[in-house]
Amino acid sequence: MKALIAGGGIGGMTMALRLHHAGIDMEVFESVVEIRELGVGINLLPHATRELTELGLLEDLAATAIETRALSYHTQYGHHIITEPRGLAAGYKWPQFSINRGSLLMILAEAARDRIGAERVHAGHHLDAFSQDADGVTAHFVHPQNGEAVAECRGDLLIGADGIHSRVREILHPGEGLPNFSGITMLRGVTEQEPFFDGRTMIVAGTWNERMVVYPISEAARKKGRSLINWVAEIRDESKVLRKRDNWSRIGIKADFLPAFADWHFDCLDMPRLIEDNDVAYDFPMVDREPLERWSFGRVTLLGDAAHPMYPSGSNGAAQAILDASVLSDILVKTDSIEDALIAYQNARMAPTANVVLSNRDFLAERVLRLVDERCPANCKNIHDFVTREEMEQFSRDYQRIAGFDKDSLDAKPSLKSV
Repeated sequence: MKALIAGGGIGGMTMALRLHHAGIDMEVFESVVEIRELGVGINLLPHATRELTELGLLEDLAATAIETRALSYHTQYGHHIITEPRGLAAGYKWPQFSINRGSLLMILAEAARDRIGAERVHAGHHLDAFSQDADGVTAHFVHPQNGEAVAECRGDLLIGADGIHSRVREILHPGEGLPNFSGITMLRGVTEQEPFFDGRTMIVAGTWNERMVVYPISEAARKKGRSLINWVAEIRDESKVLRKRDNWSRIGIKADFLPAFADWHFDCLDMPRLIEDNDVAYDFPMVDREPLERWSFGRVTLLGDAAHPMYPSGSNGAAQAILDASVLSDILVKTDSIEDALIAYQNARMAPTANVVLSNRDFLAERVLRLVDERCPANCKNIHDFVTREEMEQFSRDYQRIAGFDKDSLDAKPSLKSV
């Protein structure tokens, strides 16, 4: 069996590693001309870390990422709402990591090149078209810059792991159109400063309309007594007029965001200073797509953001792609028919990921901020007089269950055989 993987991002590279571990041949085709370390921060929750640990990557992750030990919620005035332990500190068997997205991708890419061979990882190959018959799939690739044909490859199945603008999804579901805009525009950046709290805490602060998410992402910086801090500033525009739908790496204009956060000088962290001290920040619209009724067509299927792009609320986008790869590789090993395997994979993952997409659209993971904003008077310090701890903790429990990382269920899953 040979799989063709369109897309060499987090989902695609994890898929390649899982297939290799399962003894299945594959090749990876990535659109970008050079796979390199780019991006801002990302979180790996315990269910994702578990899968990467089983692939033998825990040591590399721990050497690069911050082991996140707490998530602390605050109002826009800096008042503490609630703090939740995370990862090992919450009793999980696997840590939660905060890491630069580019660093995570390079860990995966280097492992893939080492294990499957660099000659099987093709950069500068953008999927243009494919055809399938009873015996396999033929994929046609072009250069992403000039559109000239660069390769034709034959395999037994094609996995579309090519992101929110997936060409595979576009072919399988023509006429779908542009992603759905939430009304929220994000400014994202990384700033090196002195550590806050214990150097391992994530902060989510603000309201339904204006929010900041802040967390350190570099173990190397922490060891030097510094903190490389990933931050996201979010502003909601209820008119939902989306500019720049086709540009996902636009250099942001900090002056467009700073006024909304100018007074957010917390005891633990100066939010406007994070924005001001940053060299380069990026402007992103928060978007998703409607859950699909079908991922798999014959010998072709979707994975990760190509299958279920979601809002970054809850830190679950990359995790769900990693879980997709785990489920699909396990099913392929156990099923003789590729077509049946892809349907079984679709049936196993489509409903759970749709639930995460809809929960993220409702901001369930951060619903506590809205509840506090609705119930508490302005600049209220006695928050627990208006919102109980049980109400706050219930949001977290509900989201953990929906996203698949409630501790009891995760701990009960049988362990894979490590590499």
